[in-house]
Amino acid sequence: MFDLAAIQQSLRESGLDGWLLYDFRASNVLARRVLDMETKPAGSRRFLYMIPATGEPTKLVHRIETAALDHLPGGTIVYLTWQELEAGIARLVAAKRRVAMEYAPRVSNPYVSKVDAGTLEVVRGCGIDLASSGDLIQQFEATWDDDQWQMHQAAEKCTTSAYDLAWGLIAERIRSGGTIRETEVQAAIMDHFRRHGMTTYSPPIVGVGPHSGDPHYEPVVGKDGVIGAGEFVLIDLWCKLDKPRAVYSDLTRVGFTGKTVPERYDRIFSIVARARDAAVACVRAAYAAGRPLQGWEVDDACRKVIADAGCGEYFVHRTGHNIGQEVHGNGANMDNLETHEQRLVLRRTCFSVEPGIYQAEFGVRSEINVFVDAAGEVHVTGGLQEKVVPILAIDR
Repeated sequence: MFDLAAIQQSLRESGLDGWLLYDFRASNVLARRVLDMETKPAGSRRFLYMIPATGEPTKLVHRIETAALDHLPGGTIVYLTWQELEAGIARLVAAKRRVAMEYAPRVSNPYVSKVDAGTLEVVRGCGIDLASSGDLIQQFEATWDDDQWQMHQAAEKCTTSAYDLAWGLIAERIRSGGTIRETEVQAAIMDHFRRHGMTTYSPPIVGVGPHSGDPHYEPVVGKDGVIGAGEFVLIDLWCKLDKPRAVYSDLTRVGFTGKTVPERYDRIFSIVARARDAAVACVRAAYAAGRPLQGWEVDDACRKVIADAGCGEYFVHRTGHNIGQEVHGNGANMDNLETHEQRLVLRRTCFSVEPGIYQAEFGVRSEINVFVDAAGEVHVTGGLQEKVVPILAIDR
């Protein structure tokens, strides 16, 4: 729900003179969510909405779509020509110095960079110091309310129980002297989600042997791997309730199709688990001390464990991503590899912690979800896998 008073308070606290929200044909999903427009049809003309740190907002809309922002407070400027559009932008930012937009400097944050370079040039040409709206977006789009936290916990019950189903199915097939294909396990998990009222944007990853060493492997019918006895298996799955505003649970666990797990798998998993736990400890320590925490710091804490173990070259992705209505949400990522994530780890946001070590023969990843509640308490959901699952030791 659009909350003008809360936004303006955040602008003042951040030392910003305003927030200029822009959209063209639904190209800026972040702005549309903040402005309660996600379910509205995309218009065919550009609009801008200036929220000042104090005072009344102002709308800039095209003459043939003057009602585009009628649901929002504030006065209206109507433009027709491109010259009137530029003049309107100048009026929106007049007497302002520092203004936030969906922009990130250089190549730092593709999740926030939603405004085209030409529009940014016009705003800068008015003498404006542009700031990234990354933390504002987090606060007004990526934070969860109590209902969403409860929906996440419901999804987590389903993702966790999906592992019981998957490991049991694999064990049953192998005990009977057979094998099972990756896509068969994948299909069973998808059916499990449907039966429990869940939805997902894509099927889970089920990777055996070398396939587990590909962080974004996707099994395809006819080209997928066969899981038999004595194999290492990675399963990465994600789902959310099939309801409006539902948020995801996203977990990864690993197992071995035997009654005991060979030392080489346990050794690598132990490094990954220590790195995972170091990331969580970093978040908890920062909140206990009451100090601001940026996403890059969590990545550094996690990555150091793997680097110190001599496996740094095999950890080829960020430590974690924000989780929201999309599995890769629009809040801070735990990243100092692909980007230098300077957004804050805010209360009421959720993110994954999923370090991995990927080698040619097999890859290990351990993924959990971390939610910081309104009081600053750090919750781990999905459970901390302590060792590689010996799949054939599971009782059925």
